[in-house]
Amino acid sequence: MGAVIGVIGGGQLARMMIPAAVELGLELRVLAEAAGSSASLAATAVGDYTDAETVLRFAEGVDVVTFDHEHVPQDVLRRLVAAGVPVRPGPSALGVAQDKLVMRERLTALGIPVPAWAAVRDRSELSDFLAAHGGAAVVKTPRGGYDGNGVRIVRAADDADDWFEGGVLLAEELVPFRRELAQLVARRPSGELAAWALAETVQREGVCAEVTAPAPGGERLVGAAREIAETVAHGLEVTGVLAVELFETPDGGLLVNELAMRPHNSGHWTIDGAATSQFEQHLRAVLDLPLGDPGPVAPVAVMVNILGGPPGAELPDRYPSALAAHPGVKFHAYGKASRPGRKVGHVTAVGDSLDLVREQARAAATFFDT
Repeated sequence: MGAVIGVIGGGQLARMMIPAAVELGLELRVLAEAAGSSASLAATAVGDYTDAETVLRFAEGVDVVTFDHEHVPQDVLRRLVAAGVPVRPGPSALGVAQDKLVMRERLTALGIPVPAWAAVRDRSELSDFLAAHGGAAVVKTPRGGYDGNGVRIVRAADDADDWFEGGVLLAEELVPFRRELAQLVARRPSGELAAWALAETVQREGVCAEVTAPAPGGERLVGAAREIAETVAHGLEVTGVLAVELFETPDGGLLVNELAMRPHNSGHWTIDGAATSQFEQHLRAVLDLPLGDPGPVAPVAVMVNILGGPPGAELPDRYPSALAAHPGVKFHAYGKASRPGRKVGHVTAVGDSLDLVREQARAAATFFDT
């Protein structure tokens, strides 16, 4: 094929696209934010992704531009399109992922189930929302939040006063969900779509800690989850991987919490647990190539994030003992320095027994905790 893919952002998602690109015979070029990024192996440029001229120079000679994150400004995206560079996903789709208020508006227009929500501009409007929704709400900054940042549970109208200085906020009902789920799909420009198994995710302090695929006991939810994800993917004309984060409600329903239009933490299990990983599928999709089989290679896969890493050491320092103790578990390092709460890698175990696979993955991850 010999196509050239430009990836904006040098984080671990771009890093994990590298093996998939090599196997497909593609050239991957990365615009990293700083030297020594996770994806430094493919970083052909270092620069400011918010500067249009920097991004346009980077895009010279690439067949398509895609992303490690959704933060590239709309004016930069439009400059790329105007210059004739295929941008996938496109500015319109990315605009939905970039602004949570726009996301709620578009999902509501598509008839997708979401928590009750409102745009609130001041303490008075937040007070009205709290009164209408049991005295508690989740308040989110429309832009820039991730891994629990920019999200706050409030029970008094003045709990978000410091955030109103930045403008309008998103207020949502506090959903009493049973658990969190994630449905990943990939869509190519021609409209072909492929869906992975519905996964269960576990968050700790707002950060994804563990993913199990398929979601235990989730058989009755598979159809509804896929229908939601497919409706979103087609309705927003997403190209590439789309992650739909879901709440399972006490009555067995589903509500959409967040969207991500790129490979996602909840899909890392697919590297070792699916016939086609989310990273390979994303590259196929943005090049409009036939999509691969998303089916699982074993009945169960469990991915556990390594958060923080070993104090005073790096992940590779612990590999000999971890590999010896868990030869069947796959280890993935992100090339990041250890820091409390930081995602520095993950482990994945696959097999036939949920209890055994989960035990193996958790035990392997503990080698990097202390």
